[in-house]
Amino acid sequence: MAEYDFDLFVIGAGSGGVRASRMAAAAGMRVAVAEDRYMGGTCVNVGCVPKKLFVYASSYRESFEDARGFGWLGQEGANFHWPTLRDNNAKEISRLNGIYRSLLDNSKVTVIDGRARLAGRHEVVVGDQVYSAERILVATGGWPYVPEFPGSEFAITSNEIFSLETFPRRILVVGGGYIAVEFAGIFAGLGAETHLSYRRDLFLRGFDRDVRNFVRDEMAKKQVDLHFNHQVVAIEKQQDGSLLVREDDGETLVVDAVLFATGRKPNTAGLGLEKLGVVLHKDGTIGVDDNFRSSVTSIYALGDVTGGPELTPVALAEAMALVKHWQTGKTAEIDYNNIPTAVFCQPNIGTVGLTEEEARQAGIEVAIFKSDFRAMRHTVSGRDERTLMKLIVDRASDKVVGAHMVGPDAGEIIQGIAVAMKAGATKAVFDQTIGIHPTAAEEFVTMRTPVGG
Repeated sequence: MAEYDFDLFVIGAGSGGVRASRMAAAAGMRVAVAEDRYMGGTCVNVGCVPKKLFVYASSYRESFEDARGFGWLGQEGANFHWPTLRDNNAKEISRLNGIYRSLLDNSKVTVIDGRARLAGRHEVVVGDQVYSAERILVATGGWPYVPEFPGSEFAITSNEIFSLETFPRRILVVGGGYIAVEFAGIFAGLGAETHLSYRRDLFLRGFDRDVRNFVRDEMAKKQVDLHFNHQVVAIEKQQDGSLLVREDDGETLVVDAVLFATGRKPNTAGLGLEKLGVVLHKDGTIGVDDNFRSSVTSIYALGDVTGGPELTPVALAEAMALVKHWQTGKTAEIDYNNIPTAVFCQPNIGTVGLTEEEARQAGIEVAIFKSDFRAMRHTVSGRDERTLMKLIVDRASDKVVGAHMVGPDAGEIIQGIAVAMKAGATKAVFDQTIGIHPTAAEEFVTMRTPVGG
């Protein structure tokens, strides 16, 4: 008779949890996964997937306007209908939820609906049922954080934004990271009067400074009212349902919705980690070693809950590395260098490798190559939108150590460049590569003269 009910019990059916569950089951382990909210986690339900769909939706207004320059007339009468987007998005997410559940079922993973908590080093409780497992994996991700202040209960987060009953004609987005700049672009594109408030002098901290400045200027062109060095101190609900927002400099703003995108915290409340002696960092993330094992040897964790790069592909890679470690006993191998990422603001950001600031701080003597141009499409559309491309090169080795782009399809283009950088491509290799003409991407292989370094 087996000592435990399961070889592995996974808490959380997000990207990392589902991948670990399926791979462990395929390796012959008896696996259970508990989920109390929705299959697929943040990415599928209130993150990457719906956000990208909303970005697509928000781009049509400009497309209609641009079409006139190409001879397509009569587009002025187009009207945006929020319920259609909201409901079609909900249908797609529901479809994906079903696919994730089928993937688990087909992998012979036992799916348990409900909030799990740890009752012991090898025990998990869901509802009134106690399960035992040789290993327990915590993959509960993060949760939106809203600071407490007068009226903070009237703010919404990215968890609620996709299912609002009515479209907010005026919206304030608070924050300076991925989520904030993306949603500011989305609602401006959909036709809302859009404000973005950030407590520092420039958003997207951690990105290349040229990228940050460029995105600021492009967003301002797209009717996003940017409020830097501002902090919301109170929200007051008015009789007509609108919200009066007070900021620390005494200014006020009346809007229909306030979206707080001020960061995420580990989703560990009520799991019982502290009682078992699991070491948590000051920010609440779970401390793990190179093999994703916590301070309690039977408990593991991966993904956003451990404080690493908060990216779906990272959680997937960690899950695969962890299961391989269990199979082989070898140290889990994850290379966190040169992880590409995209921000789906408008225009998009794509980036991989070091920023110019990071390279200089690391003592690298750099050569900087930049191109700032108006895309071919807009020479006819008449739109005043520009594209930025930037390469950072280590002069000593000639290796490209950073690549950054702001412009349409930046994520699609940077993905290919990330492969080249992972392979150690030098600037000479870029120069020897023949471009595809006419494309924006060819600019990355035609930049010849350094502009700084």
